[in-house]
Amino acid sequence: MSYSYLALFDASRRWDLANLTDIEAALRMVGMRERFTSGSIKLFLSEETPCQPLPGGGFTIGHLFSHTFSPLDAIDHLSTFSNNKRLREHIVDNCWGEYLLVQSDERRGADTTITRDPSGGVPCVYSLRNGGGFITSNISLATRLELYRKRIDWDFLAQCLTYPNLKTRRTGLADICELLPGSSLNIGQRNLTTDSNWSPWKFVTKEHRHTNLSDAATDIRKAVASVVGAWADIDESILMELSGGLDSSIVAACLKDARRQVTCYNLTTPVPGADERQYARQMAAYLGVALQTDQLDLDMACSDVRPFPDAVSPRMGILQYAVSKAMEAAARRYGASSSYMGAGGDTVFGLLTNAVPAADAIRERGLIAGFSAIRDLSLLHQCTIWKAARLTARKMMRGPKATCAPDRSFLNTSLAVAPTDAHPWFDAPTDALPGDRERIVDLASNQLFRDMVYRGENRWIRMPLLSQPVVEACLRVPSWMSISGGHNRSAARAAFADVLPQSVLNRRSKGSFVGYLGAIFKRNKSQMHEILLSGALHDQRLLDPDALTRFFNAELPPRDKSFTRILSLFAVENWLRHQT
Repeated sequence: MSYSYLALFDASRRWDLANLTDIEAALRMVGMRERFTSGSIKLFLSEETPCQPLPGGGFTIGHLFSHTFSPLDAIDHLSTFSNNKRLREHIVDNCWGEYLLVQSDERRGADTTITRDPSGGVPCVYSLRNGGGFITSNISLATRLELYRKRIDWDFLAQCLTYPNLKTRRTGLADICELLPGSSLNIGQRNLTTDSNWSPWKFVTKEHRHTNLSDAATDIRKAVASVVGAWADIDESILMELSGGLDSSIVAACLKDARRQVTCYNLTTPVPGADERQYARQMAAYLGVALQTDQLDLDMACSDVRPFPDAVSPRMGILQYAVSKAMEAAARRYGASSSYMGAGGDTVFGLLTNAVPAADAIRERGLIAGFSAIRDLSLLHQCTIWKAARLTARKMMRGPKATCAPDRSFLNTSLAVAPTDAHPWFDAPTDALPGDRERIVDLASNQLFRDMVYRGENRWIRMPLLSQPVVEACLRVPSWMSISGGHNRSAARAAFADVLPQSVLNRRSKGSFVGYLGAIFKRNKSQMHEILLSGALHDQRLLDPDALTRFFNAELPPRDKSFTRILSLFAVENWLRHQT
């Protein structure tokens, strides 16, 4: 039951589309019903997609919760707001969920405004020109109705290859843009603009920052437990994708008292490195259920990988495809209507792998607090205090990491990449701490998770740790507090210390799928080489064929992970192969 909608726009209100009647009939054939019509908008929704009217002319698409974590079924109290802008600000500041706001005051002839919630739970892509076009959750709907014919945006592809972790409004399809989470799209008859409605920078300021670990842990516990509980109250049955790591274990812990059927599911691989069943079993036992497991297929051919039908950019790789295929099958087997996961937890809970937390502590709190953070840093990385101090000093001199470092490996050396659109969250205050800069850059990259995960058209995907209340609670935790006691994500650990098994709470290691990916690469090496040297990326002169051939002909040293870049290039090529 993924969100499914299509909104047609005509700012002129003439609706002179020659095939409008055919479009409406075709939408009805696939279960889409016209739920809202005004002078400039026609909205079609699937039966499963929630929709509520808004005061002042407009509606919500998706799930909307109040600040008390209850579903916002009745929104009569919102009628007190005098205009759409104030209503929009109130909802963004005081509500949360997975939703779009569509506001259009026809009486005043105002522009139509589309607002996407900060978590990005409802997909939103659009093609609008001269006040007309469409906005939708499913590009496949638009192509099926011949509202859009797929064309590749090669400039974006060059940027995507060079900056693989950067999320912008552009997509891999020409004339198709994405409304970024926390942003609004203003549609007029002659103009189209975007605004930012929510910014993470508000929550890292001194007046919002926690000053002690106990308060931070309490805040995080309340946010995560309330969010998971709110989703569990409306979902029918749950597949908990339980890796055994800290993040998914925290989500699972919050399902202890869920009134729904919960199935805990874990994936292993035929090669060492990713087996975390011993941890996952303990969490499943805490919930009072048995852990269900399966093994990822090692015999999968790279040519078998199929991007999900509404992917507008090349984000799903071989690992994501294998996991999605296995989890979708498991959800069918156990009758789960929703998949829950701990996606984004590393970034949200403040996992920073360098010395920036100690550098932040010195900058904001002075040498005494800084020394305490240096001691925590040495415990975290199992090094001497002197080495931790040197790393901290070096970090203070160098400053924060670049917002988005390019990766030009295996690309044409003469490739000229056009300047990328800046993500709105990269606009940092001048006095921002380096640790906050790094966290928020990583938080922007977390928006890619929703592009990578697919569990079928008939299943909700829940990523509670990316929800607005959880992100806001965690942003209030200063970077140095996240390494308190020599543990990463310390505030999150403290928040759930009374419910997590000790082996999960105190573990320092993380499972890795690199061994599995390496085995897949070796089995598909020749085919990947052939496809990359004969594919669209090569034809567009985006790749360096000589560098690729040297790499494929060489023997990789032990523990070398450079093959993962090849897998990323292949994911782009594979997406292109499925756009015809």
